Amino acid sequence: MLTVDMENKENGSLDVKNSVENGRPPDPADWAVIDVVNYFRTAGFEEQASAFQEQEIDGKSLLLMTRNDVLTGLSLKLGPALKIYEYHVKPLQTQHLKNNSL
Repeated sequence: MLTVDMENKENGSLDVKNSVENGRPPDPADWAVIDVVNYFRTAGFEEQASAFQEQEIDGKSLLLMTRNDVLTGLSLKLGPALKIYEYHVKPLQTQHLKNNSL
């Protein structure tokens, strides 16, 4: 079993060194809705995590989200929405593309 070493940074992002564990598959494309919700709860966005559940955002959907989707489609406050996109959604998308283009 691999472990996750998550470090909370000042900007609200998490430094995920090995993302298996917490019951989530390593590839966000394989995440169920509850995996996405738990990811954002773990990242400190407890209140905002429910929006992903209400909108039924699974891993594949998360990887397809645009900045506009996060800022307007989830009905979140602007500050948390910006952090969620810039420090979580975008890096997950980038990492997914890197891992699948090798």
